[in-house]
Amino acid sequence: MQSGIHPAYGPVVFRDKAGGLSFLSRSTLTGSRTIEWEDGNTYPVVDVEISSASHPFHTGQARVLDTAGRVERFQRRYGTRHG
Repeated sequence: MQSGIHPAYGPVVFRDKAGGLSFLSRSTLTGSRTIEWEDGNTYPVVDVEISSASHPFHTGQARVLDTAGRVERFQRRYGTRHG
């Protein structure tokens, strides 16, 4: 690697807003806020919207979509075409 052209790669805490999961990893991302981790050190924190703690695929809690209501609304709006 050439020196001076790559971003700093260091420890960062990723915190899931919805699931409440936090984990320490390494990344080039940096956060403006910091958090004191379990080991007593302070690390930058990056808030994420979704992770394995809150994603429906991993949790098994799929969102139910009202597809029947959408079809009926489409048919009311545009009618049904026969022939």
